[in-house]
Amino acid sequence: MIKSFKRFTLVTSAFFALAFANTSMAIVDISGAGATSTAPLFAEWSDTYKSETYSLVRYTPIHSTSGISQLYKKLVDFGAIDAPLPADQLDKRKLFQFPTVINGVVPVFNLDGIPSGQLKLTGEVLADIYMGKIRKWNDPKIVALNAGVAIPNKTIIVFRRAKGSGTTFIFTNYLSKISESWKSKIGEGMILSWVTGKSAKDSETLARYVKRSNGSIGYIGYAHAVSHKLPIVKLQNRDGNFVEAGSDSFQAAIENVQWDAANGFNTSLTNLPGKDSWPIIGANYILMRKTQESASIGDSILRFFNWGFTKGSETATELGYITLSDKLIKKIREAWSTQVKDLKGNAVWEE
Repeated sequence: MIKSFKRFTLVTSAFFALAFANTSMAIVDISGAGATSTAPLFAEWSDTYKSETYSLVRYTPIHSTSGISQLYKKLVDFGAIDAPLPADQLDKRKLFQFPTVINGVVPVFNLDGIPSGQLKLTGEVLADIYMGKIRKWNDPKIVALNAGVAIPNKTIIVFRRAKGSGTTFIFTNYLSKISESWKSKIGEGMILSWVTGKSAKDSETLARYVKRSNGSIGYIGYAHAVSHKLPIVKLQNRDGNFVEAGSDSFQAAIENVQWDAANGFNTSLTNLPGKDSWPIIGANYILMRKTQESASIGDSILRFFNWGFTKGSETATELGYITLSDKLIKKIREAWSTQVKDLKGNAVWEE
């Protein structure tokens, strides 16, 4: 049975040393911080990885910008973000970036009598709700999309993430592509000047707010929506079809995406074409220093995520994430070999 959000205890160094006495590069305990969207996955991965290798991976879900900040300050060994850094920022900070899993961002709601997948919205209507232009659930624009559904005359309670959220970046990147009004007045990013809504510090908090607030709407990673059993909006995609969120619609969206290691694998996954594509998709990225002061730490970071790619894919799928293709994983491993070095300029990663 999959268990979410675990806490882990340290393993003694003596026990650890015994377990890896015969390896060429001892795997050591490592720490990371950042996005809350992949907290369920990293918790599961860390727990199983510790049981197999006696190595502890401590991950603190504090949102993307704080994860970046802690990495810059060398308080953690890696950061996890949902808003990839552009190539110039990676070069400036001497960082390396690679994706781990694909995650759908979904609008969730709480309306008595309306189950998941029954409420239809378009991106334009979603933008109008988050700009305060639509304030009632029975607004004519919503009613017109939902013939036969008993939409209540109820004020919409809008929830959004607090500053620094990678999920917000993905959500607002999508809205900026859909709504010219949103693009010009609010735009995209992890930190925005919102005109409406109540903020939640992380994904867990937002999920709890929506669950206990009848008449509410929010946006959240798919894994959190499933974990909290929250109803999900049926959203219109680029091809004009209303699709339900799930592994099939996420996979349909990313089938033809091209990934380039030269720009840190940075690519937009929102509003992609395809009749079955879910329109709000993002990748979780890992940030680490290109030059590792401790080769064993650098090696341990990459070994953990390599383990995730090879042995953690079933867990990722069960939690609602989409795993990377074999072709992309091969490209990532090649980048590990060429871009992550020790202080002497030697490659940290060796398969």
